[in-house]
Amino acid sequence: MAASTSMRAPSMACSSSSRALSARPVAAGRLGRVAMRAMPQRAAVAPFQGCKPALRGACKVSAVAAVAENLAAAKAAIDSQARPIFPFTAIVGQEEMKLALILNVIDPKIGGVMIMGDRGTGKSTTIRALADLLPEIKVVDKDPFNSDPDDPELMSEEVRNRIKAGEQVPVGSMKIPMVDLPLGATEDRVCGTIDIEKALTEGVKAFEPGLLAKANRGILYVDEVNLLDDHLVDVLLDSAASGWNTVEREGISISHPARFILVGSGNPEEGELRPQLLDRFGMHAQIGTVKDPELRVQIVAERSTFDEDPATFRTKYEDRQLALTQKIVEARQRLKGVQIPYDFRVKISQICSELNVDGIRGDIVTNRAAKAIAAFEGRTDIAVEDIYRVIPLCLRHRLRKDPLADIDSGDKVREVFKVVFGME
Repeated sequence: MAASTSMRAPSMACSSSSRALSARPVAAGRLGRVAMRAMPQRAAVAPFQGCKPALRGACKVSAVAAVAENLAAAKAAIDSQARPIFPFTAIVGQEEMKLALILNVIDPKIGGVMIMGDRGTGKSTTIRALADLLPEIKVVDKDPFNSDPDDPELMSEEVRNRIKAGEQVPVGSMKIPMVDLPLGATEDRVCGTIDIEKALTEGVKAFEPGLLAKANRGILYVDEVNLLDDHLVDVLLDSAASGWNTVEREGISISHPARFILVGSGNPEEGELRPQLLDRFGMHAQIGTVKDPELRVQIVAERSTFDEDPATFRTKYEDRQLALTQKIVEARQRLKGVQIPYDFRVKISQICSELNVDGIRGDIVTNRAAKAIAAFEGRTDIAVEDIYRVIPLCLRHRLRKDPLADIDSGDKVREVFKVVFGME
């Protein structure tokens, strides 16, 4: 909007100050009118008053800059108030869910989170708050796949070829993308599609990116994932595991990076995922309705305050938000230096074996999660307590279901852990 306004501005800045003033609403549109209302009535005229004819050009440039500045301020104000997001640090309770999400942000290779809980327990609110919390990332400007200009593994094929050819690609920044996947989405909308007609007539690979491209290097959130078609769940999990999405149509194949944190949520009353699909999620968080009356009153009060004045409420938590963001950034940097002792790794595998966990995904995810939580706590050495906190999240959904069992799967994991680590 600001760019289009600046192109029209020279026609506004005519020799007559009254013509410049009358042209303002036509040039700016709705956003311009917001900016102009915020300006003094004579702001657009002021730069021309007292200008000698020889300096009229400089006056015009000054007027254009003033309008552009006010437009940018108005746009920022509109964007910040259009859809205010509840602060992550203001969420009361649900510590297990918040921990699982933060660990996946620190190490996306953990494999995502499946959150199952009752209705109205803040699942969607927490996930959107997490995306708002995260820092900006460097991207190749105007690239539909959010390519990383410094990491070849996170570049699209086109960007990689441009860099190999010695071209200087433009670099920008953006907030980590948060993509909501609607239940009614088609496979073409999720994966992208190839324009066959253009490919045949012009001989070029005309690819229309889908939601997986948009979610690259970000978060892909699927609400009510247990109601999503199984073939779409397969596509999402395959892309999340491999980090790439491949689209093949009529003999034409296109691949692009699709590394995202897959977060699914659902209500167990509406059905469970198939075990082989549930196993593909790195972690599984179970949340329930808060029972403590005092906590419930606090939650209601906080939400009511936010609804009445979101901007003021967010300002109150700004320092906590910035502190948590910085802690996550530092944990990402520290993660590479975290080491897990060999005997701890052996005991983790022993727990998985005694619980009859199929495959080795449970072993891998538990090791990664233990490193991530140590990095988050500011350490490079892993403690037994770190493993104890994360191992139920990593293994509970991998256990074989026993309809006659009288113990929660998470508690079962903790019991075996205590025996293996000699904590009893």
